[in-house]
Amino acid sequence: MTTLQSVPALGTHPASGSLPSRAETRDQLSKATYDLLVIGGGILGISTAWHAAQSGLRVALVDAGDFAGATSSASSKLLHGGLRYLQTGAVKLVAENHFERRAVSRQVAPHLANPLTFYLPVYKGGPHGAAKLGAGVFAYSALSAFGDGVGHLLSPAKAAQDVPELRTDNLKAVAVYGDDQMNDARMALMTVRAAVDAGATVLNHAEVTGLRFTKGRVTGADLKDRTSGDEFGVTARLVLNATGPWVDHLRRMEDPNAAPSIRLSKGAHLVLKRTSPWKAALATPIDKYRITFALPWEDMLLLGTTDEEYEGDPGQVEVTEKDTAQILDEAAFSIRDQQLSRDLITYAFAGLRVLPGGPGDTSKAKRETVVTEGRGGMLSVAGGKWTTFRHIGRTVMKKLEQLPGHPLGEDYESVSTLPKRLPLPGIANPNAVAHRLLVDGPAPGPRMAADTAKHLATHYGSLSFDIARMANENPELARRIHPDAPEIWAQVAYARDHEWAETADDVLRRRTTLTIRGLATDEIRADVEKMLNK
Repeated sequence: MTTLQSVPALGTHPASGSLPSRAETRDQLSKATYDLLVIGGGILGISTAWHAAQSGLRVALVDAGDFAGATSSASSKLLHGGLRYLQTGAVKLVAENHFERRAVSRQVAPHLANPLTFYLPVYKGGPHGAAKLGAGVFAYSALSAFGDGVGHLLSPAKAAQDVPELRTDNLKAVAVYGDDQMNDARMALMTVRAAVDAGATVLNHAEVTGLRFTKGRVTGADLKDRTSGDEFGVTARLVLNATGPWVDHLRRMEDPNAAPSIRLSKGAHLVLKRTSPWKAALATPIDKYRITFALPWEDMLLLGTTDEEYEGDPGQVEVTEKDTAQILDEAAFSIRDQQLSRDLITYAFAGLRVLPGGPGDTSKAKRETVVTEGRGGMLSVAGGKWTTFRHIGRTVMKKLEQLPGHPLGEDYESVSTLPKRLPLPGIANPNAVAHRLLVDGPAPGPRMAADTAKHLATHYGSLSFDIARMANENPELARRIHPDAPEIWAQVAYARDHEWAETADDVLRRRTTLTIRGLATDEIRADVEKMLNK
C-alpha cells in the first residue's frame, strides 16, 4: 500500500490562489451585512447561492457539516428525465427534466457528466409488456428531441453481450433509452466554486445555534465553528432555510409552534466490485411504479434504491440489514447471483428525500420543491431532484424577487436576465484533458497513469492541470493514495487548499472515491488527516 513517507514535507504551503483561512472567513462573515444568508450546503442551497451571487447580491452560505455532506452526495448519481413519470402523464415535467439534463451534461458541466445507456429488461410475467415499454422509451427519447438516440427494443442476446451478468431466463426483450450520470459530490463542489467565483462567501462545518431577530424579523444567525469551537454571527436582510431533512428543525427556531411542512423518504444504495465489464445500466421494473437500478459507476456497480418513509433523526440515517437484503433481492430479478455476492459490497449509503407533507405512499409522492415563509420572514425551501438543480436555484430566486416589500432591495440583476447555461468551473472536453495530462507529463519523471489522467479529467475538467502541476513539482504528491484507486496525493492537498476539505471524510468520501471503493483504510485516513492539519 502506498503511504506517505514524510507527511510534514507534503503540501505544507498552500498553493497560490488558495482559500482564505477559516478564521479569515469567520471574520468576514461576522463583519459584513449580507443580502442573503443561505443556511444549508446541499445542492439546493448551493444552487440558490450561485444564482443569487450571479445576480449581484451579497451572499453567505453556511452548513453544519460538509458541502453536499448528506443527501446531496447520497443520490443515485443520475441526471435523468424521469422515465417513470410518463406513467402518471407528466409529459411536460419529463420534457423539462430532459432540457435541464441535456443543458447540464452538454453545456454546463460536460466534464462532470457522461451519457449512460439504459437497458430495461422485460421478463415473462413482469409488471409491463414489451410493447408498452417499447412505446414508453420511444416517447421518452422523443421528449429529449432524440438527442440520445431513438428509444427502441433490443434482443436479449445483444443485451447480454453488453451486460454479461444480465439474467436471460424468461427474458422476452430489452427496451433501450439514454440518460446521464455524474459524481454528485463533485458536481456540488464545482457549483460551490462557481458561487464563490461569483462573489459568495462560504463556510462548511459551521452550525447554526440560533437565529437573530430584529423587530420580530429573522435578520441573521448565530453560529459555531465545529472545527475550532469559535462562535460568531452573520447578519442578513433575508435568511433562506435550505437545510433539507432538517428544514422543520430550523423553522421551529423561528417559530416553536411551526407545523411540520415535509416528510422524509429513505433511499439506500449499495456499491459493489464488478465481476465483468458493464457497457450499459439496468433499470428493472419491480412493480407498476418502482424501478431498481444497477449502474456502472466509478469502475464499480451501484445498486438501489429503496423508498420508504423515515421518521428518525436525519443525522442517524443508515443502511440497515433489511435495506441490504431488499436491494440485493430486487437486483436479483435481472442480475446473476455471482455479481450479487455480499463479499463484493464495498460501501453502503442512504439519503433522505424531502417530500411535501401529506398522506400516501412515498414512492408515489411528487418530487417537487416546497417554499414556505415563516412568521419571522425566513423563507424555507425543500425538495426537488438533482437533475433540475439549476432550475430550482432560478425558481427560488424568482420567489425572492417577488417578495412583498422587496427585502433584498432592487439594486441587483433579475435572475431571468442571467445567462441560461453558465458553465461550471473546469469546463472542458474530458477526453482532451486526459490526453493533455498524458502527453504533457514531466520530462524527467514517470508519466501520469492513464487511469489517473482519466479520473482527473472527469472529476475536475481543466482544473486537473493545477493538480498535475502540484504532482510535477513534488513527486511525493504524484503517488497513488492506494494502489487500487486512480487518485493521487496531490488531490488531498488540492482538496485542502481549494475545496474546503476539513476532515478525512470530506476528502475520502466526497472529494475522492476512496471510501466508496472500500479503500479508506485507517492508515490512509491518518495520513490524510496529517496533510489536512499542515
